Amino acid sequence: MGTSLVLSAIALLLAGWLIEGVRLEPAGFVIAVVIFTVMQAIAAPIVTKLAQKYAQAIVGGVGLVSTLVALIVATLFPGGLHISGVASWIATPVLVWLACAVGALLVEKFVLKGWWDRRAVAKKLA
Repeated sequence: MGTSLVLSAIALLLAGWLIEGVRLEPAGFVIAVVIFTVMQAIAAPIVTKLAQKYAQAIVGGVGLVSTLVALIVATLFPGGLHISGVASWIATPVLVWLACAVGALLVEKFVLKGWWDRRAVAKKLA
């Protein structure tokens, strides 16, 4: 969950920096990140099951849909994340989903792989 929180924070900061209509308030930023991350974790499996059952064609877009749901919920809490305008509501889920996905791949490739390789070497030496 720690990695997800960091990736969510980075993704939301990117959205706030790059997308006009996205505003982050420092006082509520941590709360917005926690709410977004928790909702993303809850929404993803629910949206996946619904898509598999009712709309097989959108299974590939589950990440975007769950990101949108998490953003909607995060904006309901005052003092953190604000998104205004149709263009911002279209661009923000795409950017946040992409940033989280790329971040997760980079963490897996560089952090986890390095840890796993060091662990394997240590086992061979033992």
